[in-house]
Amino acid sequence: MNNSKKTKPKPTSVRIFSAAVVGLNAFPVEVEADASPGLHSFNIVGLTDKAVDESKDRIGSAIKNSGFTPPIKKNRRIVINLAPADIKKGGSLYDLPIALGYLLATSQIKFDASETVFLGELSLDGSVKKINGVLPIVQMVVKNGFKRVVLPTENSNEASLVSGIDVISIKNISEAVGYLHGEINLIPHENIKYNDFIGNNDDAEDFIDISQIKGQESAKRALVISAAGNHNILMSGPPGGGKTLLSKALSGILPAMDYDEALEITKIYSVAGMLSANSPIVTTRPFRSPHHTTSSVAVIGGGTSPRPGEITLAHRGVLFLDEVPEFPRSVLESLRQPLENGVVVVSRASGTAKFPARFLLVAAMNPCPCGNFGDDKLVCVCNANSINKYHKKMSGPLLDRIDIQINVSRETYDKMTGPSTGQNSTEIRQIVEKARTIQKARFLGSKTLTNSEMGIKEIETHCKLPKDAEELIKSAFVTHNISGRGYHKILKIARTIADLDESNQIQVPHIAEAIGYRIVKNEL
Repeated sequence: MNNSKKTKPKPTSVRIFSAAVVGLNAFPVEVEADASPGLHSFNIVGLTDKAVDESKDRIGSAIKNSGFTPPIKKNRRIVINLAPADIKKGGSLYDLPIALGYLLATSQIKFDASETVFLGELSLDGSVKKINGVLPIVQMVVKNGFKRVVLPTENSNEASLVSGIDVISIKNISEAVGYLHGEINLIPHENIKYNDFIGNNDDAEDFIDISQIKGQESAKRALVISAAGNHNILMSGPPGGGKTLLSKALSGILPAMDYDEALEITKIYSVAGMLSANSPIVTTRPFRSPHHTTSSVAVIGGGTSPRPGEITLAHRGVLFLDEVPEFPRSVLESLRQPLENGVVVVSRASGTAKFPARFLLVAAMNPCPCGNFGDDKLVCVCNANSINKYHKKMSGPLLDRIDIQINVSRETYDKMTGPSTGQNSTEIRQIVEKARTIQKARFLGSKTLTNSEMGIKEIETHCKLPKDAEELIKSAFVTHNISGRGYHKILKIARTIADLDESNQIQVPHIAEAIGYRIVKNEL
């Protein structure tokens, strides 16, 4: 009788950590590698997309060119599992963790992978290339208690925006292995300070100072109110009146972003792969101006794996729609819910993603297809039916969501050739920032940042009217058949005008001016 005990087989599977991004949120991914004796095969499972499936040959070449034995030279059955298996995983960021997992499973290297997250795309020569979505991943890594993240050198500055984690940057697989074996000393990157990257937007090539625009004083006043309270604005007027120029000048009077806003926007641009190579953080408010042929998916967001659209890329900045009636009706109507809620939920068969969309909508349109309707000197060649059809592209519910609506007429020759008047963008920005500071103090402790975001309870608290102002808005409500939403819009605009005047109480002149920005829509 043989009393010898059977030898327990040595485990051949290992586990290291990576991450995945769905929408703007990241979650940990376990990269499990198993190398069993048998005929050669190399399979990656775990609900992966085409980019991950195609990585096998790329990873094999990178391993070979780094001086290690690639899977094709091993008489092993290699299985890589990306868990959890019920969530779609895509992109090239799994190349490095898969390669290290394979080397660990085949005993070509040895290290403790329990507290480290690995990210990176591999080139055929073994070098590690830049990936997208690093910022939300590193934020998740800190939240889940990992001690370090190993990623491409090109992503190190972006990752260093987050404190509480050791950021280790590598150039290739050999350097990663040397670090993990303790043969190479790689010092973690120091945290980056936001102030080091704040630039002066006034120096940008496309910057337009509002003082360079001759005349249009009433339109400039509307822009100041729009910037101070983050109110949506629609400008209607003949071609060449300055609507586009005014819209671009709006960026120059918006207040500077604080660190939290900058980090929120940087997270969006990181996932979209649109971060500048010169700066790891977005320091100026976005200005997005999609063409009128842009699809609703490109504007709202979506795709097989939901990605942020133009309204999310314009978050905390400006979304400018020039010649707005030329946009497809479906695109314009899809803006209604984001304008109201400040978020957009994109649902696809592969999953659902929630994107922020708290943008300042600036829309410009002509009064008719030829642009001359209502002009004192030029003759309109459009018939009544075409004018009516042109205006109907902007539906009533959409117009009701646009706070400020103004007419921008052509300026006279004397004003066009005369000297610049009024304050410049820097001076106006200081006024706007003072109004925003008042709002920040008002909404301290809540998610609301500006007057335009106020809910009904906040309106009741912060927009109380004296009797004479209440009588004025009541008269306008009845006379012009203003909707409930329009009534609240007037109160929000009036609150902003009062903030610009540094007045704690909304007065009659504030209400009167706010009403003027709403009833003009009947003339558009």
